Amino acid sequence: MAAITIKNVNKTYADGFKAVKDVSLDIADGEFMILVGPSGCGKSTLLRMIVGLEDITSGDMIIGDKRVNEKAPRDRNLAMVFQNYALYPHLSVFENIAFPLRLRKAPDAEVKERVTNAAKLLELTEHLDRKPSQLSGGQRQRVAMGRAIVREADAFLFDEPLSNLDAKLRGQMRTEILRMQRRLGTTTVYVTHDQTEAMTLGDRVAVLRRGVLQQVASPRELYEHPVNLFVAGFIGSPPMNFLPAAVRGDQLELPFLTVPLTPSVRERIGDRTLLIAGIRPEYFEDASLVEDSKRDRGSVFEVPVDVTEWLGDSQYAYIPYEAPEDIQAQLRELEQELDSEHLRTQMVVSLDPMSRIRDGETASLWLNPSRMHLFDPRSGENLTRDEAPVKPEAAASATPPAPRTPA
Repeated sequence: MAAITIKNVNKTYADGFKAVKDVSLDIADGEFMILVGPSGCGKSTLLRMIVGLEDITSGDMIIGDKRVNEKAPRDRNLAMVFQNYALYPHLSVFENIAFPLRLRKAPDAEVKERVTNAAKLLELTEHLDRKPSQLSGGQRQRVAMGRAIVREADAFLFDEPLSNLDAKLRGQMRTEILRMQRRLGTTTVYVTHDQTEAMTLGDRVAVLRRGVLQQVASPRELYEHPVNLFVAGFIGSPPMNFLPAAVRGDQLELPFLTVPLTPSVRERIGDRTLLIAGIRPEYFEDASLVEDSKRDRGSVFEVPVDVTEWLGDSQYAYIPYEAPEDIQAQLRELEQELDSEHLRTQMVVSLDPMSRIRDGETASLWLNPSRMHLFDPRSGENLTRDEAPVKPEAAASATPPAPRTPA
């Protein structure tokens, strides 16, 4: 195992396109690091530079205590698992897993022992004599993981390994990958565009946008303390609601309610008069179901409900509203980057499944304003972020967690 240090790395292609811009990141020995972002953000390019499949324009790539910029992929002792499995169809599962050992001309006894141990870890023992065509997608991906395991590499690199699987199988394979990494304790870098994978797998998550590192933090910190509008919109499902917010003295006017501003928040806002308020769907509650003990800590307000969705264990209400054109333009640009479609300005509210709020009704909702984020509509900066966990300017070099001891 080995730590990976990325120092001021840049990637510029021959046509002048800058895919990765001055990225610095410390990945601890044994850490599970996620690189996440929308298509074209540079996450796969960065992963390929770690493994040596892409040249580095400038900066340093350090694995362990060695600079590896000029080293070929085979000399970096890294194991990569690809999106398309990259299995040899004419070889058995056993020989696919054993392939890197055969290349090194390892003794047959060693090959058998390592392949058997990897197969047992990944529950592939009964499939060792089969060909890849006889396996399911999840089993093929486990074979690819087995091939990485037998190499006893310094780090595992995953490039969107689950994107070809159906939703149910993705959930199962997430568990398999996490279980494997926890047992082996191997440094792992995992690329995905799926924020659910990022939130459930990683010790820390690095969010990229247009080749620039936005924030590096634990999944919980990303969710509760996003550094800017982009991170807030990318992390969370359903995504955070973004509402226009007008500053009127010590009051903040939202489309459906007006809330007081605390002195500390008022100071952070400065002379700005128009903001974007970020409120996660689950921060709202049906006012009729709010306990009396906490009711006074929030505000009750009326909203027109357009559509509701009841999913058994959860329920969502969709509430349209009007926003100024400059706010709408900012949100349209953000939605395009996040690969989502702009339909209308609406607020999504997560309700208790027991709520009786229905389509076309006027509903009473409850919100604790202290959980709301306020963003600068021009820069996207989170003006109310609690800087105690990780300061924004230091996010890219946040201290990694202590190495994990293998189980």
